[in-house]
Amino acid sequence: MLFDTHAHYDDPQFDPDRDALLTALPQQGVGLVLVPGCTLDSSRKAVELAHTYPHVYAAVGIHPENCHDFQPEQIDVLRRLAAEDKVVAIGEIGLDYYWPENPPKPLQHQALRSQLELAAELDLPVIIHSREAQGDLLSVLRDYPTVRGVFHCYAGSVEDARTLVRQGWMLSFNGVLTFKNARKAPEVVAEIPLEHLLIETDAPYLTPVPFRGKRNHSGYVHLVAERMAQIKNLPAESVEAATLENGKRLFRIP
Repeated sequence: MLFDTHAHYDDPQFDPDRDALLTALPQQGVGLVLVPGCTLDSSRKAVELAHTYPHVYAAVGIHPENCHDFQPEQIDVLRRLAAEDKVVAIGEIGLDYYWPENPPKPLQHQALRSQLELAAELDLPVIIHSREAQGDLLSVLRDYPTVRGVFHCYAGSVEDARTLVRQGWMLSFNGVLTFKNARKAPEVVAEIPLEHLLIETDAPYLTPVPFRGKRNHSGYVHLVAERMAQIKNLPAESVEAATLENGKRLFRIP
């Protein structure tokens, strides 16, 4: 059984066939899916999906690209959502300096710190987004020593990866791992012990080879597991089983 630990099924790209796609996943070997929130609205939708499908779980959070209107009172909304059944993490949260039109860095930091404080308060893991901001992000996380979780779509160095896993973090990989031009991700997967690795799709984005360019979905997550197994010279079944158990342990899913 596979666990897709990061898939955005609230995305409008799934409007035509969301129910059919999610309903069919267990028959495709995908037994668990985690839908993260990126805004208050998408967090609400993630919770609704978790309530609708037995194999779907939710995280709630405000993505750094979506924190333009961040106000401290939004944390109260997230706190209420986090109390809902099957909400297992705070996320997707983090820092993103890539796009010039992204919210100002001070506002991103405020939103991130407020959500890390909420995760510490509720004793929930976090789902971290980091793009062109790794140094600042690691500096912020040092101020929250009790908070742990996963770096989704990990794109950092092997050196940072070693540090993070020593501190108890998980690292998650998606279709990027299958790309011919991928360099860092395979190096990190080869270096880091399997017990610290997760798999994801980031659907509908970053579709793995050989379906690159098409809409991504959890039915393709086995391709990430197979590439991870190839890199680590392990049977695919071993990677599937280990990443399933890693995800269940991190997100405290029975």
